[in-house]
Amino acid sequence: MTARPLAVLGTGSDVGKSLITAGICRVLHRAGLRVAPFKAQNMSLNSFVTPEGGEIGRAQALQAEACGISPHVDMNPILLKPESDNRSQVVVCGSLWSTQEASTYFEQRQQLWSIVQESYTRLASQYEVVVIEGAGSAAEVNLRERDLVNWPVVKLAQAPVLLVADIDRGGVFAQVLGTLALLEPDERAMVCGVVINKFRGDAKLFADGVTILEARSGIPVLGVLPFLRDLMLDQEDSLDQDRYRQAEFSSERINIAVVLLPHMSNFTDFNVLAAEDDVAIKYVSVPTALDGADIVIIPGSKTTQADLSFVLAQGYAPALKQHVDRRRELIGICGGYQMLGRTISDPYAVEQGGIYAGLGYLEIETELRTRKCTTQVEATPTHILTPDPGVVRGYHVHMGVTVRRNEHPCFRFQHHVRLGGGDHPLKTVTQDTCDGAIRGDGLVWGTYIHGVFDEPHFRRAWLNRARARKGLPPLDRHISTSVTARLQGELDRWADHLSRFIDLSCLLTRLDHRRKVGL
Repeated sequence: MTARPLAVLGTGSDVGKSLITAGICRVLHRAGLRVAPFKAQNMSLNSFVTPEGGEIGRAQALQAEACGISPHVDMNPILLKPESDNRSQVVVCGSLWSTQEASTYFEQRQQLWSIVQESYTRLASQYEVVVIEGAGSAAEVNLRERDLVNWPVVKLAQAPVLLVADIDRGGVFAQVLGTLALLEPDERAMVCGVVINKFRGDAKLFADGVTILEARSGIPVLGVLPFLRDLMLDQEDSLDQDRYRQAEFSSERINIAVVLLPHMSNFTDFNVLAAEDDVAIKYVSVPTALDGADIVIIPGSKTTQADLSFVLAQGYAPALKQHVDRRRELIGICGGYQMLGRTISDPYAVEQGGIYAGLGYLEIETELRTRKCTTQVEATPTHILTPDPGVVRGYHVHMGVTVRRNEHPCFRFQHHVRLGGGDHPLKTVTQDTCDGAIRGDGLVWGTYIHGVFDEPHFRRAWLNRARARKGLPPLDRHISTSVTARLQGELDRWADHLSRFIDLSCLLTRLDHRRKVGL
């Protein structure tokens, strides 16, 4: 089987390529096609761990969900996780490859391109359609010789291209016409349609704009996609957190403040909390914004030592002490968990080297290691909640070993780790072990588990504990179950939105599947 390809490229970053790719994947999946996503190279601090223990971009995990399939490293063979403006951790085929400066990375283009080709070929042999997502702008002319993700992949797959522009940021005519003008003639010939994304207001009011774009470009505008409010799908970039910064704390809600770290990773851990009606969540960039918080969370970090230095330099330490002294809850996730301990040592210079004093709220010590832990986990809470707190399901992705001195663990779980890959058979290894640490009063705790709040049973029990401290009555667990169900339905809501406003029949005709699926 050789898949029919479709590529979604953009006029720039953050124009909506990832979500439009996910929506198209869902539409095709619902039409009965075996479809998979592909992004050759992704740059993001939001990652996900596949069932086999490989690390990929969070966006490709969402797109795989839209396709009704398990995520796989072939869907995102190269993941770049920035550590500074010029340096990134390079994850290849799900495993840590190296940490490199940009110049060194580009010198290895040929080797990396071979890996991209192999991953795409494997996917294309297994599915009927592969929806390819580009990166940044389709017209990065200065990067043409080093490109791994846009036109080389399009030409490898011989994919028709859907060009996405963002009208919300302004200058949409220049975005579209300027991008097309900078393409090579053979590239422009592969663009089969344009989508104008994030339109606010009545899309009919842009009818004259559509006429102008089509007349000047000779390419059809397949749709003007209205901005869909309150869409609760994991975003590719952390820019989406802006909508939470202005959340109003309330005496009738559980007020949660998430410290906005410079290298914050996996902020999607908190999206499900934001969907609960009795929660107000705010990303805070200054210590004074912690005022009124019932719970403070220090999130994951790609560079724990640097972000810990930031926390201290910004003056968070006194504000956190005041928060804890008032018997309010403090939580650390992954890198944030490491920060809550006594020390973070880096004998192998994984980050900056040396030994850093932590915030000292937990009797734990962390040593950074060169080997990254990536695995999915299922865990039972031990000392956080009783009785019957349910389970948590999530994943580990970290480069440190943490030793508890006097604290109890938060969770006891069984790892279900699939080892192997390529031509090697997979096998399952089960290990009983513990995760995290919790102070005796239960108000300060940390864990390595990303997605710790995703399971509705645990989430509601934990929120009800916070409600009790605040003098609020408990809410039924079915409230959180319905929240999870609503979030699981967001992909279909988004696919319905795309189907309503984009003429997908043109794309399906190019894929030669329209007659087959009856669309």
